[in-house]
Amino acid sequence: MSHLLDRPIWFALTSGWTHLAEGSPAALRIDRAVGLFGAAADDSPESLAALADLVPEDGELWLVERQPAPAPLGTRVVREGLAVQMVLDTLVAADRAPPVIAPLGEADGDEMFALAMRTEPGPYARHSHRLGGFVGVRVDGQLIAMAGERMRMPGYAEISAVCTAPDWRGRGLAGHLTRHVAHAILARGETPFLHCYASNLRTVALYEAMGFRIRTEIRAPILVRDAP
Repeated sequence: MSHLLDRPIWFALTSGWTHLAEGSPAALRIDRAVGLFGAAADDSPESLAALADLVPEDGELWLVERQPAPAPLGTRVVREGLAVQMVLDTLVAADRAPPVIAPLGEADGDEMFALAMRTEPGPYARHSHRLGGFVGVRVDGQLIAMAGERMRMPGYAEISAVCTAPDWRGRGLAGHLTRHVAHAILARGETPFLHCYASNLRTVALYEAMGFRIRTEIRAPILVRDAP
């Protein structure tokens, strides 16, 4: 059996995301309003065919796997990202006081989506804020930075959507927000993890300074339907 984090989408969809899962025992995807992720149960032809059925006609389906299966018949990979998967055992304390960090929820959804579209922290759907655990920093009422939780499975929770408005970068906000979310996950007795593009060496180093360590490389192929 794979480690949970080798196939995080599948294990999230069959545990912490079951209330958001669509599909069948052969393949699942998250509710389209909330996310873009999907996974097959295994590499069998039946599972891959079921996964192909979950690829939207006019959109993308993201996979996150240590060893992705081949693209199902009728689909193709339009691009693939190489990431490092990082886990946290012990959080290193910050060397400066944090800003005021406040919880974010349904009432903040429009602002959160606008910030994500402006900063592109990774796949973020119109209602990804409903995954929960989001916090943010405001200045004069304007949301300038945020972070939250995404994949959940037994013993693990993912930190995601860490982003800062361009005019406010370089002030350590991403680090403070990441620490805040990580602390909440650790307080529940769970292990925080996250994904970062392997080429983004500066961000990897930032997370390592907080206490994260690289667990493995992981791939994120993006599927679309073949043209008829």
